[in-house]
Amino acid sequence: MPSHKSGSPAAPPTTTAPTPTTATTGYRTLLRNKEFSGLHLSFTLTVTASTLSGFALGTLVNDRTGSPFLTAVSMYGATFATVLGALTLMSVADGERPRRTLLLLQLLSLVGIAAQAVPGLPLAARFALLLTLGFFQSLGTGTRLGLLAEVVPSSAYAPARSLLNITAGATVIIGYAVGAVLLRYLSPYGIFVLAAALTALGTAVVAATVRERSIRLTRRPGLRRTWSTNVELFAHPGRRMLLLNLWVPNGLIVGCEALFLSYDPDRAGTLLAAASAGMLLGDLTVGRLLDADRRRRLAFGLRLLLATPFLLFAVQPPVLLAAVAVGLAGVGFAATLPLQEQLLEQTPDAIRGQVQGVESAGRMTCQGIGAAIVGGLAQYLAPGTAMAVAAGVSVAVTLLCRPARSPEPGAAADGRPAETT
Repeated sequence: MPSHKSGSPAAPPTTTAPTPTTATTGYRTLLRNKEFSGLHLSFTLTVTASTLSGFALGTLVNDRTGSPFLTAVSMYGATFATVLGALTLMSVADGERPRRTLLLLQLLSLVGIAAQAVPGLPLAARFALLLTLGFFQSLGTGTRLGLLAEVVPSSAYAPARSLLNITAGATVIIGYAVGAVLLRYLSPYGIFVLAAALTALGTAVVAATVRERSIRLTRRPGLRRTWSTNVELFAHPGRRMLLLNLWVPNGLIVGCEALFLSYDPDRAGTLLAAASAGMLLGDLTVGRLLDADRRRRLAFGLRLLLATPFLLFAVQPPVLLAAVAVGLAGVGFAATLPLQEQLLEQTPDAIRGQVQGVESAGRMTCQGIGAAIVGGLAQYLAPGTAMAVAAGVSVAVTLLCRPARSPEPGAAADGRPAETT
């Protein structure tokens, strides 16, 4: 494991992470851990509540305004507030009492969702609540991931993230389907009430299953500490390279997926379904069936797989071939698992929550930026050509940002991660 800068207040020394093991932890084993099962269940309830409330708000805004732009912003605009959390108060994720912090953030989210259920609330107030909820949720994500790194051993971290990713993907798909059915029987306000109830239940699960952790800093979190830790994070060559690989290729390919409707309106659903199926298959295979050594050896290939199938769109492939290509590319999203594993190993224990929260917020923000960039390209190029160009850039970034090789895994003298991909 690379050495950390011990002189910085944002990065105190930490114990050396164990080298990757050859065994992998099963999902059943993880779920027998009471604290992990509590974090997983509360995460599932939180994602379900967020999906339902987003669907309800989108429906409400569409009915009131008829604006596709405002409707889209109402459903996905909260993701842009995550970067505010990463830049300002993400250090709360590593506070002295993370369980209490997570409970408080859950309660604030509960209040925000419940406020959306008030009839007659002006749209400006609803959008303000939306951004506020996104801010709280980003801090909650960092806190939850910080707890996750302490609840499960290092060897089980990638399978744990894999299970969370699979759960999130499936929950979003099911949540939108359930939301559409519920609208036949409930108003959007009724769905907000249901989302608030799910958030309250998630809060109760955390309270009942998660205990306070003791390996924490005693300094008070705040803006100054957040900034100093972020500066230290990006000053470290290894972590900086990992973040680039986690954010940029991922964001560009999500931008490609954002053009499916423009590329083929009649078959966009098929392409989106293929992408989701590939992503779930990749997370299941890489996170559950492969051990840490194999994940690392395949990480570079997975990052290339994420982008190269989209090069086919330059020649307008038939829909069946396009769906197969998109499904294969979706498997490549599983490259995030070994990269997140390496990031965790290079992060001091005391700032794990903030670093994981920044990684998550940055990835979501880059996805929004990627959609805007690739969509802007499609204003001047055919959608298929724009996707191929973005995929080419993604491949180039992956090749250029490949970490340098090191003679011993995790022990590069310059602090860069060992090349295990």
